[in-house]
Amino acid sequence: MEALLTVRELRKTYRRGSAVFSQGTGGARFTAVDNLSFSVSRGETFAVVGESGCGKTTLARMLLRLIEPDCGEILFEGRNLLALHGEELRSQRRQMQMVFQDPFASLNPRMRVGEIVAEPLAIHEPGLSGTERLARTATILGRVGLNEDAMRRYPHEFSGGQRQRIGIARALILKPKLIVADEPVSALDVSVGAQVLLLLQELQREFALTYIFISHSLPVVAQVATRIAVMRAGQFVETGPADKVLRLPQHDYTRELLSAVPELPRS
Repeated sequence: MEALLTVRELRKTYRRGSAVFSQGTGGARFTAVDNLSFSVSRGETFAVVGESGCGKTTLARMLLRLIEPDCGEILFEGRNLLALHGEELRSQRRQMQMVFQDPFASLNPRMRVGEIVAEPLAIHEPGLSGTERLARTATILGRVGLNEDAMRRYPHEFSGGQRQRIGIARALILKPKLIVADEPVSALDVSVGAQVLLLLQELQREFALTYIFISHSLPVVAQVATRIAVMRAGQFVETGPADKVLRLPQHDYTRELLSAVPELPRS
């Protein structure tokens, strides 16, 4: 399959903030993402799974240039994102959107839902009329299960699951090719999270989306992933087709993660 995204030797280090870890005048550094290389094919769900602090979210944010890497390449449709600036970068980034972990913190509480979802259109498609923006916004909100009345309300008037649907609508309004979903159901209860996962799968088929799915939960990953990368201390210790990684893990750390799960759901 054709690669939509290719990452080569991506690295990110940080200076430790605590004096306990400091060494000398420069302070000690730790490596959050350690020379990662991988590719993601069009239409697949590539899941990155690992415990908190392993570098998953740092990786996700670097892919969208919300964080700048120390070195490496991020090729999207063959173009190196790290070499793009200004209008070229904005044009390319509209094809890559993010669904954030916390549906409570990721929505501006002072904006109405219609404004939140339509905001990317105002930035990337300023030529649209107000009527066209409203129509696009109502359509995508309807697709994620919210009626037109939602446009006039504020985020605090919605449940956690509904807020995550609003976040998904905001990510989809520009019709991107790639969605980076960073722990999209970890803040939701199990039943609501299952509904959101089902919605994401339906949208993937309908809009021909490619997902990078970040999670600490193997049961969640088992439901959605086509391929899995197991991440530990900034590196991928195991990568492969989802069923193979989950049923026949090769690395001790993967086996440790699996042993902590009572039983993985079977498809």
